[in-house]
Amino acid sequence: MKPIYAALLGLFFVATSCGDGSNSTSTYRPDSVGNINSLQIVTSEELWNGDVGESIREYFAAPADGLPQDEPLYSMVQMKPSSFTDFAQRYRIFLHVTISDSTNFSLNQNSFAKPQTGAFLTAPTTEALIALLQENQEKIKAAFYASEIKEKQKRIRLSLRKLDTLQQEFGVTLKVPTAYRVAKSGGDYYWLRKSIEAGTTNIFIYEAPLNAIRKDSAMADIINVRNTIGAELLPVEDGSKFITEAAYSPLLFSSELDGKETYITKGTWEITDAYMAGPFVNYAVKDDANNRWLILEGFTYAPSEEKRDLQFELEAIIKSAKIK
Repeated sequence: MKPIYAALLGLFFVATSCGDGSNSTSTYRPDSVGNINSLQIVTSEELWNGDVGESIREYFAAPADGLPQDEPLYSMVQMKPSSFTDFAQRYRIFLHVTISDSTNFSLNQNSFAKPQTGAFLTAPTTEALIALLQENQEKIKAAFYASEIKEKQKRIRLSLRKLDTLQQEFGVTLKVPTAYRVAKSGGDYYWLRKSIEAGTTNIFIYEAPLNAIRKDSAMADIINVRNTIGAELLPVEDGSKFITEAAYSPLLFSSELDGKETYITKGTWEITDAYMAGPFVNYAVKDDANNRWLILEGFTYAPSEEKRDLQFELEAIIKSAKIK
């Protein structure tokens, strides 16, 4: 057989072998589809309209963290298993929940498309399915979150803003879309803004001394840093200040960014003496090498818009940080 025909024949066999749900690296997978934070639920109408569906909604349509109004963690679309074929199998994240003789849970990558993360759960009764969901929901949400952050960062990389001054002034690089402009550089802070239909999304970067945030009082210290150092730096008209909304208790998480100890705080900001407020996500990164806490904060002002995906973009940008 001539080499060109052998190559074409081999390609044909690879292309026609997809669709079995396996994770074989040699099997062709089409590109996945779906909006960011759009979750496909594959389960029967009976399960979806009963206690299993209630359990799914409890975990995956719970309010997203740190937003002033309730917005679901994921926008969900349900379909029955018999319809889960061909193009319908290409959603980037999906939850497959069915009754079966055996109890099983698995998290699979690229089963039908790429990139793709799918969670498969089977059990012989609805009670067992609910228990399996409860046992594994945190692991599933963590996998979906990682998948969506990675996808958002991939889309951001399609058109990047060059930010040489950010690295020069703060020793950090970020992958930022060209839709953002530099509102302020030089001095004690760096400010990036993007105009949206009814407001802006923002990234605000500054430093705090290493003794400003202590492990045993991290939440109070971070709020104090926001309400003092951050509030003094961010320019606001008429002597008002950009502070943490006192009526809503922020959420605090311990994490890492670029291999460094990090506190993530999510809550609501407000402008004193003004009717302006919105959500923020604050990454306080312990940068021992530079004797500082590096503060990377994303905040949104969009009074008439849903804010989940706006804040998610800001978090994806912050997570791209590399510290010199």
